[in-house]
Amino acid sequence: MKAVAYHQSLPIDNPQALQDLQLEAPTPGPRDLLVEVKAISVNPVDTKIRRNVAPEGGQPKVLGWDAAGVVKAVGSAVTLFKVGDEVSYAGAINRAGANSELHMVDERIVGRKPASLPFAEAAAMPLTAITAWELLFDRLQVADGSADQGQSLLVIGAAGGVGSILVQLARQLTGLTVIGSASRPETEAWVRELGAHHVIDHSKPLNEELTRIGIPHVTHVASLTQTDQHYDAIVEALAPQGRLALIDDPLQPLDVMKLKRKSISLHWELMFTRSLFETADMIEQHRLLNRVADLVDAGTLKTTLGEHFGVINADNLRRAHALLESGKAKGKIVLEGF
Repeated sequence: MKAVAYHQSLPIDNPQALQDLQLEAPTPGPRDLLVEVKAISVNPVDTKIRRNVAPEGGQPKVLGWDAAGVVKAVGSAVTLFKVGDEVSYAGAINRAGANSELHMVDERIVGRKPASLPFAEAAAMPLTAITAWELLFDRLQVADGSADQGQSLLVIGAAGGVGSILVQLARQLTGLTVIGSASRPETEAWVRELGAHHVIDHSKPLNEELTRIGIPHVTHVASLTQTDQHYDAIVEALAPQGRLALIDDPLQPLDVMKLKRKSISLHWELMFTRSLFETADMIEQHRLLNRVADLVDAGTLKTTLGEHFGVINADNLRRAHALLESGKAKGKIVLEGF
């Protein structure tokens, strides 16, 4: 089967950083689906692993943790899907990625593809939808419904992949006042289009920007990027007993003692935790992906596809990695077909 992979960690401008290869097709285990990949999207995790994780045993490493496709075969214990089903999912970080014609994935972390979306638009959704959903409802413990009316959520880095779905979920499914941050006119417009009540500029002091919109303190913060740079301002902006959740990898240690005076709680979100440890509630990702598909088909949520980079090959994936590493991506980058 065709695949895109790497043999050693290299800068993305090196032609060997990602290569077109022919690999042997995988055989599904008892709870696995074998999926014919129709479309993929690219996430910051792809670039981080490519730069920092060397392939094991001289074998090429396949990246890619967002896919939409068709089930071609099922394992002996599979109950949730059948051959021919259209699916979308993010996969597991401790298994081969989906940048290949055929991909193997545990059925418990797979959802149905939204019927209203083509494969490319569906592939833009899973990883960010799972991350945003778990961050909002599991980590920050925001209520699904209007119970949190009068409270507020600041999303730092709202124009990126996770932010693009988080803003929608918070606006459509909760009673929160949603404040997104962006630093360019085009990303500010994007965040407003997604439903944010307010947009502030995170290249300026956050507290001054919050004061400008008349909301000097917020009850919840979702910090999706550059948490270490904004940390002191986040602590100042959070109301007493507020909640802070983050997904990035701060370059500088965070001083948790700064949270004590206000009794601020700190929450990490990594959507791969359930699959990595095969937690007892691993199937929750199947359920939430199906809920997201229902919301998309009802017109409540929309795809966060930002740019379509063409067919799935090494050249186009290197371009996608380069754009993500530049920090200037808007929404999700997708590729389609081999």
